[in-house]
Amino acid sequence: MAQFFSLHPEHPQPRLIRQAAEIVRGGGLIALPTDAAYSLGGHTGDAALLDRIRRIREVGEGHLFTLMCRDLSEIATYARVDNARYRLLKHTTPGAYTFILEGTKELPRRVLHPKRKTIGLRVPQHPVVKALLDELDEPLLTSTLMLPGDELPLSDPQEILDRLGKQIDLVIECGRCGTEQTTIVNLTGDTPEIVREGLGPLPPLGL
Repeated sequence: MAQFFSLHPEHPQPRLIRQAAEIVRGGGLIALPTDAAYSLGGHTGDAALLDRIRRIREVGEGHLFTLMCRDLSEIATYARVDNARYRLLKHTTPGAYTFILEGTKELPRRVLHPKRKTIGLRVPQHPVVKALLDELDEPLLTSTLMLPGDELPLSDPQEILDRLGKQIDLVIECGRCGTEQTTIVNLTGDTPEIVREGLGPLPPLGL
């Protein structure tokens, strides 16, 4: 059965953040609140973890995963970002945005879209997620916690535990999370393309 950590929403307890990071480093799959909806998350290079997320969400090899990063310098490590794209990212991060970018060789091929070699990247501003990323000292591979047949992502940590307690390793609770997802912006073309309008205000579209 999954562990259940209750964290302070603004000042998460360091001891629990360290324990959560150890679970991730050990290959564990966690459910964590973000500044948008709950997400499933784990270690970026873990092939077994990718398979677990795909099974839970019932998605195929073409599913776009999101890399949660601490800041823009981490995004630039894992994705190809020119000056124009960097300016747009700087204007909109941190926040409830996911940007689709071409991945670099720093990322395992298994986490990239198999045909386009892209990945979603995000700089969250949720205090709990920021604390976990700082403790990990590396990005977190994530996917929105949307279960097959559901119209909205899960938002109640107790429901997550009840429904997924035997399939994941940790549920993090710090108050009820929302169900609105991030705004997705595709930055792989000559001009930005809004893929999904979500919680983040629509950014200026010029590069």
